[in-house]
Amino acid sequence: MLNILWFSPCDCLPPLRAAAEQLRQKDLRISQLQAELRRPPPAPAQPPEPEARPTIYVVTPTYARLVQKAELVRLSQTLSLVPRLHWLLVEDAEGPTPLVSGLLAASGLLFTHLVVLTPKAQRLREGEPGWVHPRGVEQRNKALDWLRGRGGAVGGEKDPPPPGTQGVVYFADDDNTYSRELFEEMRWTRGVSVWPVGLVGGLRFEGPQVQDGRVVGFHTAWEPNRPFPVDMAGFAVALPLLLAKPNAQFDSTAPRGHLESSLLSHLVDPKDLEPRAANCTRVLVWHTRTEKPKMKQEEQLQRQGRGSDPAVEV
Repeated sequence: MLNILWFSPCDCLPPLRAAAEQLRQKDLRISQLQAELRRPPPAPAQPPEPEARPTIYVVTPTYARLVQKAELVRLSQTLSLVPRLHWLLVEDAEGPTPLVSGLLAASGLLFTHLVVLTPKAQRLREGEPGWVHPRGVEQRNKALDWLRGRGGAVGGEKDPPPPGTQGVVYFADDDNTYSRELFEEMRWTRGVSVWPVGLVGGLRFEGPQVQDGRVVGFHTAWEPNRPFPVDMAGFAVALPLLLAKPNAQFDSTAPRGHLESSLLSHLVDPKDLEPRAANCTRVLVWHTRTEKPKMKQEEQLQRQGRGSDPAVEV
């Protein structure tokens, strides 16, 4: 007898379709991951374009002495590392000297060359200590005059910043030592920014004391009750603020140690100072001084008519 087996129809199509769809989704996800791995990483956040950065106007008084060129070469090479910088070099002289003119022309920097002679009554006499008459007052004020459109340039860029220029003004003596970082710290100053200065005032450093992001005092040993017990190298001023205060300048008759205060008192209240350099915990500028060279051998040779060739610039 023949047995007939009956098979019920198999409804397998839906599960197969579902499995195929899962495989397709997995293949698609694998392809997406592989594409992401091949994609280059995103570019890091870029700093503002140089044209968008405020310009730093560095004001440097200088005067003739044996180490003048050495000091200016060192400073100019530091400044050459800083973008968007304009050097205002102001000679204490009757007119521009070939040494300074040549150095500026060879520096590769954007510069303005200014000249003003310190009045005789304010000049240091031979052997007088530097604190008797503050040096560089007329020269710094000459730079402020130029920034305010009062002219006087003898070389380089003759026109002052146009109205609305965003910038910051820093008074950098030619014998100090500056970290390149310092200039980026000051670049975005809104009013008056401050930071410590090393090797000054008989201390390892002088500088503002900061609490909760605000200046609450100053670490200094000499006349701590001065309105602004800061070194010339320890602050910068926003250009718009200086231009808005046309009478703010340095006072050559200010008492010893009050030269900085004679300017800052016209510009800002101490509580509104802007601490920089990690809340004034980092030293990025040092009040160094080059030792005066001893020229006894040179003087002896000159008496013998065998001195160094004066045509060789030192």
